Amino acid sequence: MESTRVGSRFPELFAGLTLLSAALIASSFLWAGAIRNIKRVDDGLLITGSAKRPIKSDYIVWRVAVSSQQPTAPAAYKQLKGWTERVQRYLKEAKIPDSEISFNSLETTTVPEVINNRETGKTLAYKLSQRLEIRSNQVDRYSKLSQQITELINEGVPLTSEPPEYLYNELSKLRIEMIAEATKDAKARAESIAKSTGNRVGGVRSADTGVFQITPRNSTTVSNGGSYDTSSIEKDITAVVSVKFGID
Repeated sequence: MESTRVGSRFPELFAGLTLLSAALIASSFLWAGAIRNIKRVDDGLLITGSAKRPIKSDYIVWRVAVSSQQPTAPAAYKQLKGWTERVQRYLKEAKIPDSEISFNSLETTTVPEVINNRETGKTLAYKLSQRLEIRSNQVDRYSKLSQQITELINEGVPLTSEPPEYLYNELSKLRIEMIAEATKDAKARAESIAKSTGNRVGGVRSADTGVFQITPRNSTTVSNGGSYDTSSIEKDITAVVSVKFGID
């Protein structure tokens, strides 16, 4: 009875309280919905995918050098010229075309006289060096030849043969293909994880390409900055990508 009198005396008060309660309930649902939406936006899977392929080098860079040392520059040059011509004949006999051989600039240094750890200003000898560079796509043949050319050392030729560099010319094209393969691998992993939790993988939100690792065949060596092995003909190339997928 008392409550009825209070209600009749303060109708505006009850109406205001009712409206306030309804507003609070409605806003609670709105905030809950907003929170759920934020979670849907922020939820995702960051997956690392990888792809690996065996490759064989299709290009070789091989450098050799001869040098001479004599008391005078003309004598050193004459001797060096004879050594260089002998190396050229050897390469010609091996049927290496002139178009695949290039000569670097002649290097000249002097050997000073040193007494009591001090140079006297007198030159004892002149040392001259000539470098040759062979570039070709005949990888296997020239790789074998680089091991045989040391025969010239037995003839007395002061030859230095550097280990060949083995390269792969189609690397730019292969990188694109391998990024696609690594991305597919990442998606497959994401789908496996999502399936186990009863979810479904959505679209790609972001993707970062990692460094490429080009290593000798079956090597486990990796580098944070990437690697490019040039010491072996047979190699493995590995691509890594990090992909963030949405979850539905």
